[in-house]
Amino acid sequence: MRNLIFDIDGTLLDSVDLHAEAWAEAFRAFGIAVPVDAVRGQIGKGGDQLMPVFVPEERLEREGETIETFRSELFTRDYLPKVRPFPGVRALFERLKAEGHVLALASSGKADEVARYQEIAGIRDLVDVATNSDEAERSKPHPDIFDAALARLGHPARGQAVVIGDSPYDAEAAVKAGLPVIGVLCGGFPEADLSAAGCAAIYRDPQDLLDGYASSPLRRGMP
Repeated sequence: MRNLIFDIDGTLLDSVDLHAEAWAEAFRAFGIAVPVDAVRGQIGKGGDQLMPVFVPEERLEREGETIETFRSELFTRDYLPKVRPFPGVRALFERLKAEGHVLALASSGKADEVARYQEIAGIRDLVDVATNSDEAERSKPHPDIFDAALARLGHPARGQAVVIGDSPYDAEAAVKAGLPVIGVLCGGFPEADLSAAGCAAIYRDPQDLLDGYASSPLRRGMP
């Protein structure tokens, strides 16, 4: 039995482009011109780590919370209804559950977003632990959210917890938390970036991980 800690956006749900578009739209509303592609490369971080890339420090201190609130409401209203799960998510979770794994979610999203994500993915009944931004002082690539998940899981022994994520920020945060990490390419980040950030194995998407489960590190153990 292992504790498997999943990122959500870009890992289980096809939402990275939608998040990038929502951030770019929010920035435009405050007079900040940022190309969607530039924002996309930062998705996987929470707002506390993403906004400083594009917003000057003085303005961030003055308006950062307002921009983040605007972005959150915009995403929930206009973009969240478009989010869909990647192929194989429900089936993968059912297989992992049948194998005796404990399943956790670790997201930089807010609590209500994480709850909605579980509904969209069709896995609410299969998730044992779900953390959110309220439980982490800093978002990825800092390890706080994974530390929170480990605490909720009862601090499992080394080697008994694995992270599955789509971005280099997931991998960097996992490594800082002392956790091995498996990458998926469905979030759109290059395989080379995931490998460089510390992913021990890489799959195309949840369906690919399910199809290859028998020979995967989840079954055999991490190297």
